Amino acid sequence: SLIIIYCEIYQNNIEMVRYSKDLNNEEKAAKARGTHIRVHFKHCREIGNAIKGMLVTKAKKYLSDVLLYKAAIPVTKYTGGIGRHPLAKQYKVPGDKVGFPQKATKTFLDLLTNVASNAAAKGLNEEKVTITHVNCNQAPKMRRRTYRAHGRINAYMSSPAHIEIIAEEISDEIAKEKEPSVVKLTKKQEAQLKARSKAVKVGGGI
Repeated sequence: SLIIIYCEIYQNNIEMVRYSKDLNNEEKAAKARGTHIRVHFKHCREIGNAIKGMLVTKAKKYLSDVLLYKAAIPVTKYTGGIGRHPLAKQYKVPGDKVGFPQKATKTFLDLLTNVASNAAAKGLNEEKVTITHVNCNQAPKMRRRTYRAHGRINAYMSSPAHIEIIAEEISDEIAKEKEPSVVKLTKKQEAQLKARSKAVKVGGGI
């Protein structure tokens, strides 16, 4: 029927979403992404930097604590206007600058839930699924206006973000140590070494 033909054409024209990182083993990875999300890009950058390298389960617990003000997000790059807090002592942040971004944290929790579901669908071990890549980019600003004194109008824009998260199942295999590289000498260098070893010291001493 026409519906089946249309579905087949639609499936053939679907393009896979491209991520900013290429993986060696797609079967051992789970991904999630969101575009044009209306949360502050600067908050997203700091959250992504904080959770990178964590287990997905640990990252979800950590962000849940941020929402309850039991944990904090270290602010290391966009530090303008960020207040100081005693919780920063746990994270060794320069200037004790940490934040508790509520809306962006909820967005990351939703994405991590998506990653965990994708990992479970692939049969990955949730105790080994680690966040290996977080990328946050600025999305096009959304324009509004605000009215000022004396009949003026200023821009009043939001700073949305594109976010992508990749988590991989980390195996327990120990990386093989690299063998020490042997330096090859030229014939001239070998001859110089021989000459130095045969050299006889002259003078100096009784």
